[in-house]
Amino acid sequence: MRRSSVRGEGATAQSAGDISGGGASSSGTVPPPRGGSRRSRRADGGRGSRRGRRRVLRWASSVLAFLILGTAAAGYLYYRHLNGSIRTDALNLGENKLGGSKPNAFGQTPLNILLIGSDARNDEANQALGGATETFDGPPLADVQMLLHLSADRSNMSVVSMPRDTLLMMPKCTEPNGKVHPASTRLVQTNESLNRGGPGCTVAAWTELTKIPIDHFMMIDFKGVVSMADAIGGVPVCVEQNVHSRTRDGKGSGLKLPKGTTRIQGEQALQWMRTRYGFEDGTDIGRTHAQHQYMSSLSREFRKNAKLSNPVMLNSLAQAAIKAMVVDPGLNKIDRLYDLSMELKKVPPNRITMTTMPWVYSTREEGRVEPEPGAAEAVFKMVREDVPLDFKGSGDPAAAGTSPSPGASAPPSSPASPSTAPASAPAKISIFVRNATSGKDGAQAKVRSRASEVASLMIRKGFTKTSSETTATAGGEDTTVVRFADDAQAADAAVVATALGLPASSVLKSDEVSGITLYVGKDWRTGDAPAPPAPAPTSLPTSAHALNGDNEGACMAIQPGFTW
Repeated sequence: MRRSSVRGEGATAQSAGDISGGGASSSGTVPPPRGGSRRSRRADGGRGSRRGRRRVLRWASSVLAFLILGTAAAGYLYYRHLNGSIRTDALNLGENKLGGSKPNAFGQTPLNILLIGSDARNDEANQALGGATETFDGPPLADVQMLLHLSADRSNMSVVSMPRDTLLMMPKCTEPNGKVHPASTRLVQTNESLNRGGPGCTVAAWTELTKIPIDHFMMIDFKGVVSMADAIGGVPVCVEQNVHSRTRDGKGSGLKLPKGTTRIQGEQALQWMRTRYGFEDGTDIGRTHAQHQYMSSLSREFRKNAKLSNPVMLNSLAQAAIKAMVVDPGLNKIDRLYDLSMELKKVPPNRITMTTMPWVYSTREEGRVEPEPGAAEAVFKMVREDVPLDFKGSGDPAAAGTSPSPGASAPPSSPASPSTAPASAPAKISIFVRNATSGKDGAQAKVRSRASEVASLMIRKGFTKTSSETTATAGGEDTTVVRFADDAQAADAAVVATALGLPASSVLKSDEVSGITLYVGKDWRTGDAPAPPAPAPTSLPTSAHALNGDNEGACMAIQPGFTW
């Protein structure tokens, strides 16, 4: 076990109301000022009375203007303060950039947000909470990774966790300052992605594995978990027996709870999120299931407590969230975060499904896991194709996500989606074809002259500006993909994919190409078209361990030897 990868566990409003409501009669006139004799008021023909009324009106107008401007200025300054407090980082540091989620046939756009929990011990608060003094100020690890998928019609939400012990091939990541982290040549534990340039590399690793376009990320650290739990007033969780997460040699989160349901907050909430010794079989998988229970319960608490009628609670939550999070540039404004929260709020808890990426124990490194062949891709495909993981609200699961729910309006496109130029006619689109028929594992030899054969086919289809490489120098691809260099080429690249019957997920923005490039993959070694993609699955693999967001009876099983 590598130590680098595994670590320890009102007055203003009242004044305005008085001026507008209390100082004027129901007819809208202002009573004359008191003082002076009736004779003197008659002598000036009422001019004094009119002057008095004008003075009161001028005074009232001046005070009202001052209050309005003062309140507006204070609100603007507070808004600027909150905006200035939002920390941001690059969205995707990898080379495969899918360009954001695409609208469906009804103009509705799903949203994919990667939630990252960092174990950074970079300040006193995080060091006190995280322990493990030997790791202080060291590179952070992405110990919690959850992909949140909000359906295009906003009727359902899916959350897919990846255990931190998952082994993956890491993509090449380039930091904004130009520092390059080369692609890994061996399997690397997924939580190491964060120290390869930041959350943008974690996003890149997910994109590479799942082919799901990730629109945004949110990253939170130890003290952020504590502050959010405190702001919401605690989160109820359940254990089947008394539990104490502490081994004889001092390992464990220290969590100690009695049997049944307990409302946890502060450091206790962090202990729950970090506990592995004591839950289920004592592995990272049990910790993932506990995190799902916590997140489901947290979402229910938000819906109960975050009411517009409770400005103190809203302000507390806003302050806690902003201090706790790092987000991508597409979420770096208060109004964007608010709009996102309103979109998420549309989904009822009983349409939220928490799952774990299907996995198998690795045969290459003891105690680690890898994505389960077939089953993991089935879950990713359901997310890509906007199929709800709970299969509710539609008679035909395969058609889910392709039609708007009753009364639903089409939401705006994701802020991360690039603007694209109109598509050109096929004859005006320049294409370069490369031979990648060996597949990523290189188990098969490349088909000779395959690039030139496909280029000839594309010319017959009307893409007369098609050329091909003369020698097979490209790497292997399991599936045929179309890569493009900049946003102006995105629509034309989509035309190429459509002509070949390729899914939208096969169109990738990449720094590896200078123009539209067709990589002929292992799925197109012969014939005039790539092998059709497999249909979306019609059921969740049991290894996904689904938890419905409305399940208030969820309770964690306790590992033998950790009861008291």
